[in-house]
Amino acid sequence: MRIDYRTERYEAEVPVEAFTEDCVDVEKFVAFCRECHNHDRLWSCPEFSFDANEYWKKYSRLKLFGIKILMPEEVTAKEWTKEERGEIIEQTLWIEKQKLTEELFAMEKEYPGSISLSAGSCQVCGKDHCARIEGKPCRHPEQLRYSIEALGGDVGLTVTKYLGLELKWIEGDRIPPWFILVGGLLLP
Repeated sequence: MRIDYRTERYEAEVPVEAFTEDCVDVEKFVAFCRECHNHDRLWSCPEFSFDANEYWKKYSRLKLFGIKILMPEEVTAKEWTKEERGEIIEQTLWIEKQKLTEELFAMEKEYPGSISLSAGSCQVCGKDHCARIEGKPCRHPEQLRYSIEALGGDVGLTVTKYLGLELKWIEGDRIPPWFILVGGLLLP
């Protein structure tokens, strides 16, 4: 199955102090992380050996990047099995996430002292292959990046407040009209 989706790009820049006041509640969002199957299984996901609040404080500005993935009507109009939904996500979200990740890594080189924020959890080693599961250190620490939500950020509020968008979710067996990936670049 080939999906002819479109994308739209959104950007914003905000002082980290304002962002953390508006959109970060580490205790609340790490509690949500504890309910996820990736919790304590990926090096990019909590629990961390550092204080996420302190992580944010090392930076002064945050560039936000939103990729809105618009799904065609033939995808949103029907019901899909769990496996089919997974295939649709692989052909859309994961492709766009990889593009955004590459772009953010390139920006890190342009802005010394910056670090990118991943659009979701790490996928470098593939699903269920992170060395953390085996109690081993990250195999690719140079590529390890944390997401906004892993550091206690409210992505839904971020998308609304700073990008002027609304998150949509899979409901039942239906694919929403769009997905939104949100990554960022923390600047010193």
